[in-house]
Amino acid sequence: MKLYYSPGACSLSPHIALHEAGLAHELVRVDLKAKKTENGDDYTKINPKGQVPALQLDSGELVTEGPVIVQMIADKAQAKNLAPASGTTERYKLQEWLNFITTELHKNFSPLFQPVIPDDVKNFFRDRIKGKFKYADSQLGQDYLMGKQFTVADGYLFVMLKWAERTGMDLSEFKNLMAFKDRVAARPNVKAALDMEAQAQKAA
Repeated sequence: MKLYYSPGACSLSPHIALHEAGLAHELVRVDLKAKKTENGDDYTKINPKGQVPALQLDSGELVTEGPVIVQMIADKAQAKNLAPASGTTERYKLQEWLNFITTELHKNFSPLFQPVIPDDVKNFFRDRIKGKFKYADSQLGQDYLMGKQFTVADGYLFVMLKWAERTGMDLSEFKNLMAFKDRVAARPNVKAALDMEAQAQKAA
C-alpha cells in the first residue's frame, strides 16, 4: 500500500493507523500548494481531489477521505482491534465519532490555516472548535473514545489536538482531553509516525 501524505496534515491519522495496524506501506510526500509529489509527479493525476490523505491499494485502486481510509486499514488488521466489527452497534459508534471529528472539528479548523482570513473570523471558529472539544472532553471518562481499546478514532482526535496546539488554542481546562493527548502521544506507533513526519519536514 502507498499513503500519499503531507507532514502535519490530517493524513497523520491514517499514518498512525498504518503503524498501529502493522501493515507494510510506502509513504509518498505531497506538496499541497504545488500539487506535486516528492518525485515531481502531478498529484491531481493521481488524486483529482488534490488533497491528502489518499491510500493506493496493492491492486492500484485509490481510496480517499480519512474516515474511510482508517476504517479500511482497521479492517485489514482485525486482530489489532482498531475498529469494532462491521455491522455491530460499536462499529456505528466508532463511525459516529469519526463523523463528529471530521465535520465538527476538522472542517472548522480550515479558516485558522488561511492567512487572508481576519482575526475576528478566526476567533469565531476558535470558539466554535473549543465548544466541540468541550463535548469530546465530557465523553472521555475512560482511556479512549471507545473505552479501554485504542481505535482509529483516537488517532484522528489526537491529530486535531495537535492542530489546536499548532494554532495556539489553550485547551488546558479540558483535563480529560489533555490526559488523552499524553496517553496517545506515548504510544510507540504514534511516536514512530510523528518521528517519520518530523524527519520528512526537515528534509523538505
